[in-house]
Amino acid sequence: MTPPNFNDEILLTKMLNVLENDIVPMTQKGVELGNKIFGAAVLRKSDYSLVLAETNNEMENPLWHGEVHLLKRFYEMDANKRPPTSELIFLTTHEPCTMCMSAITWAGFDNYFYFFSHVDSKDAFAIPHDLKIMKELYGLDAGGYNHENAFFTAKGIVEGINSLNSDKKADLLTQVDRIAKSYDEMSATYQNSKSENDIPLS
Repeated sequence: MTPPNFNDEILLTKMLNVLENDIVPMTQKGVELGNKIFGAAVLRKSDYSLVLAETNNEMENPLWHGEVHLLKRFYEMDANKRPPTSELIFLTTHEPCTMCMSAITWAGFDNYFYFFSHVDSKDAFAIPHDLKIMKELYGLDAGGYNHENAFFTAKGIVEGINSLNSDKKADLLTQVDRIAKSYDEMSATYQNSKSENDIPLS
């Protein structure tokens, strides 16, 4: 199947709902345990229904970023019930780090959507490691990779919403603000408690 329509109002609405109603609640619980604020989900291209949502679990394993932890859980599903990745949309709360970007690619996804950009992560969440690794290892600035390439197409959800010519645009942007506020609150909780955990890059 081809990548999804990145400007589909129905899809953008569904992704905001998954963020707010599925990912945020489990991330709030994860942050209380000391984990970071990143989460992810997969949806079907055919009807945009949710297949699975997950959140960061670095307290168990520093590799369990939101996206990688989701893929771990995804491949723990019954193989007979697990949709092929070519039929799925990958949703992530934050523009992926290089590890997660590669994991999404190796798993066969031809797309991903992100809510917060790399710049948001740098400026709003005081978690600079993703961007430092990208710069130190690959010489790339925030968001400096090819968003359209031979493997996947990546786009920001808010960018998609801002491109809409729709009566519902204002409502969607209100929901964006509400979700962003939830992440601001979780970020404050994480920053206040991170000195108590043993995550290598906290």
